[in-house]
Amino acid sequence: MKTALRFLGFPMPGGLPALAALLFCACQSQTAPEERDYEVVIPQELSTLDPRFSTRGFDIKVTRLVHAGLVGLDENTLAPIPLVAKSWTYRDERTLDVELRSGLRFHSGAALGPADVCATIDALKDDALGSPHRAVVRAIGSCVPRPPLALSIVLSEPRATLLTDLEVPILRRDQVSVSPRPLGDLDGLGPYRIVHSTPSEAVLAPAETSAFAKPNRGVVVRTVRDENARALRLLAGRADVAPNAISPALLPALEGRNQLAVQARAGANVTYLLLQNDRAPLDRTQVRYALAQAIDREKIVKTLMANRAQVAHWIFPAQHWASVASEPLNYDPDAARKVLSGVRPLKLLTSTDRARITVARAIAQMLGDAGVQVQVVSLDFGVLLARLDTGDFDMATLQMPELTEPHLLSWFFHPKGVPGEGGIGKNRARWRHPQAGEWLDRAGENRDIGVRRLFYGKLAALMQRELPVIPLWHEDQVAVVSDRARGFTLSAEGRWLSLASLP
Repeated sequence: MKTALRFLGFPMPGGLPALAALLFCACQSQTAPEERDYEVVIPQELSTLDPRFSTRGFDIKVTRLVHAGLVGLDENTLAPIPLVAKSWTYRDERTLDVELRSGLRFHSGAALGPADVCATIDALKDDALGSPHRAVVRAIGSCVPRPPLALSIVLSEPRATLLTDLEVPILRRDQVSVSPRPLGDLDGLGPYRIVHSTPSEAVLAPAETSAFAKPNRGVVVRTVRDENARALRLLAGRADVAPNAISPALLPALEGRNQLAVQARAGANVTYLLLQNDRAPLDRTQVRYALAQAIDREKIVKTLMANRAQVAHWIFPAQHWASVASEPLNYDPDAARKVLSGVRPLKLLTSTDRARITVARAIAQMLGDAGVQVQVVSLDFGVLLARLDTGDFDMATLQMPELTEPHLLSWFFHPKGVPGEGGIGKNRARWRHPQAGEWLDRAGENRDIGVRRLFYGKLAALMQRELPVIPLWHEDQVAVVSDRARGFTLSAEGRWLSLASLP
């Protein structure tokens, strides 16, 4: 396996590809620190900075610097905490009374009131707007402003996840129903306001008024597709933070060089192999299980990921409250070969990110060793998601980047959420088990953590038997930071709010 990985040009522990090594050697001096904005480099273009429509990981991370919701998430436990709300109280099982913090103003200077909150919720619920976030507010029957600083949220049906749902950003009531604004020119309550944005760059300035203390510096979020180019910007002192944007095998070449440091923590995410359950031969559980047996996930974590991940046994990592004990998916290529030999050639889709391509090629190689020919196809991320939504694929590598509220499993695995079938969700695996839908619904209706864990445990056992997707690993949250941004830390779900507290 080690020889094969080297043949494909994958970096092994203790070494770097020759091209990358030359590039690093060519960059020996760091530009002098200057009074400039912090630069964050990311590998993908931004799709939309309109918080009503943002669903991709980097889009959400930027919008949460500009906007804020009633509720925030604790950076370690991911439990809901007051943000724009000062406090809340359940009057009964379906009524939540909320008190807002006093004196809050949007970036424009407009005062925040309960009517803004209720207008935002009503707009997100409206099918005419078409927000993908309507799924998280659809259980809200009414939102009643109680000026000057209170409001009541009344559920039309039980909803255990209400507090986490209220993390959705609040907009000014006169802007909540305007047409989509991909450039993000909407009034916000976050620590930054958008000065300028394109798909490859977002320039953020400290907000004079918001729900946060005013940051000391602005932020530029810049898309740099090539990993070597991102590394060079860090080494040259032109970039300050690369959050989950440098592959693990390249981290040793950066840490300690030109005053760069690596910040890492366990991540609330999962990388998985998406399978098209409607398409032969992947419609057979025996074939899906054999694919899982053919992938040496521990080898990939150890070599290609430099041990900066934990092998996944289910969707949630062990530290998450919804995690349950699961039997490991053992690596058994001999058993896999008995099933996979003779299976038609398959295509494995992935993004154009070099590290993701490297991992996809390793998976394809392992599956090939087990008897099934696999072609890796790299696609622009938007094109990739469009292919997955239409079902035009065999397999794909994907990540759920923010495993916060476990009810998000309904978005990905509820039988009523298959794209194109009239429901709300992204069940791209096209797994339609009715029991899964029932358990997800019941877990989402009950506020008792013990009851919810029971239903998620049932779902975990079912998914382990059927394997509609193959969990691969939970990647660490890793950021390379410059000396001037040394206080930057990623939250458990990988967000960047600590930028606002840097000197």
